[in-house]
This record gives sequence, structure tokens and C-alpha cells, in this order.
Amino acid sequence: MGAASFRWILQLHKDVPKAAKLYSEGLDFTINVCTLRWAELQSGSLKLALLHSPSEHAMQKGYSSLLSFTVTDINSTVTKLMALGAELDGPIKHEFHGKVAAIRCVDGHMVGLYEPT
Repeated sequence: MGAASFRWILQLHKDVPKAAKLYSEGLDFTINVCTLRWAELQSGSLKLALLHSPSEHAMQKGYSSLLSFTVTDINSTVTKLMALGAELDGPIKHEFHGKVAAIRCVDGHMVGLYEPT
């Protein structure tokens, strides 16, 4: 199995275009994609994803920032992380572009996993 590669940091925002503008104009991030619900920004090799969240509830549950990694085998990665004390947050989802999973680490931080098809 290959090493996980960093995909992006995800933040939840009530106003995605406003947040994208802040990162773009204030910190010189390049906007690759920006809609009302989703934005992808870049600064060098760092990718920042912004996702619309209308409520504070998700942010209070520890979803405000999420590290995402691309992995070669999501099932074995989830199994290994759970053996180390992490918890699977919902089922592994089979999307058209690949498999995705959310893992809550032992200290509550969220980690996203992505296995491309």
C-alpha cells in the first residue's frame, strides 16, 4: 500500500464566496473554483477547500477544519486507523469519482480519506 498523500484542508463557511474573497484578496490565494456551495483555492502546493454550512451545529461538532488525504486502499486505511483508536464517522461512501470516508481521530479532529476510482 502506498503512502497517503495530502489532498486539502476543508473549512465550513456560511458564505463561501465571501470567504474565498478573503483568502484571495487578503492572502493572495488563487481561486480555482468558486460557487455558492464550494470553493477550491490554492497557495503554492497548499489546497484549501471551502464548503457551505448554514448552521453552527456542524462547526460545534468539530467539522470546521478537516484534513483530507488521498489513499490507495480506503478499507485497509480505515481499518488501520480504527485499530489505533480513531472512529469512522458514518459509512464509507461510494461516489462516482471514488470512495470517501470521514474519520474522527482520538482527540476529535476530523480526517477525510479519498480513494479515486
